[in-house]
Amino acid sequence: QVQLVESGGGLVQAGGSLRLSCAASGRTVSSYAMGWFRQAPGKEREFVARITWSGSGGYYADSVKGRFTISRDGAKKTVYLQMNSLKPEDTAVYYCAASDSFTTGRVNYWGQGTQVTVSV
Repeated sequence: QVQLVESGGGLVQAGGSLRLSCAASGRTVSSYAMGWFRQAPGKEREFVARITWSGSGGYYADSVKGRFTISRDGAKKTVYLQMNSLKPEDTAVYYCAASDSFTTGRVNYWGQGTQVTVSV
């Protein structure tokens, strides 16, 4: 079993920055790649970024490429999402995810989500 706890969400003005954190725990957590998804009101949950604990990956959705950076601290078992140049359309609940196969769309574990609101 893997537990994921997000933090760092909040309200920010357009153009601002936020850093989300995801603390991962569980005996098998190192077996999974980690990622971030988001879900805006009335929309489907969408992929944002993913990374492996070894540091390889760093794949991003086109909508955030160049503005968001995913990273991880293996010792702390924590994954980060640095979000810069935020836009109102980035407003969503952001979810941390653990997957043994992101490429097939499978997510094995989800966090509870953290709200990010970007004002104009």
